[in-house]
Amino acid sequence: MSPRVRDAVDADARAIVALNLESEAVLSPMDGARFDVLRANAACVRVIEDEGTVVAFLMAFRERADYDSPNYRWFDARYDAFVYVDRVVVSNACRGRGFGALLYADLFAFARDAGVPRVTCEFDVEPPNAASRRFHARHGFVEVGTQALPGGKRVSLQSAPAA
Repeated sequence: MSPRVRDAVDADARAIVALNLESEAVLSPMDGARFDVLRANAACVRVIEDEGTVVAFLMAFRERADYDSPNYRWFDARYDAFVYVDRVVVSNACRGRGFGALLYADLFAFARDAGVPRVTCEFDVEPPNAASRRFHARHGFVEVGTQALPGGKRVSLQSAPAA
């Protein structure tokens, strides 16, 4: 059976939280309670299931969501319509298999189907996340701003046309 992208269901919560923890060095922390809050406000939470196991996920928000992320709020203050990628995670064991690109293709289709003109995201530039920079450039993202965050982190705020 080949990997498939699908909507997250309640039974996926534990796997999603574990994947987030695996990559927490470049993500915001998310325990089960935080996941429940985020999922309730997200426009979409999609997973990749491979051989019965959730091995990747993507969580995204639309404009005017009840979400406290300073990066999300930056976009919400500037754009009338967008889909914001809050986090995309592929398990360490499955990296390099194209799962991130598969999730992004699915998200861009979601945005187009919803009539949303742009997909937005951010990645760290201090400390640098070169892999994320390359990945997002391949998907047509360009920098539309930067932002300093508490703790000394600096992010590049990115946007790509959904079409």
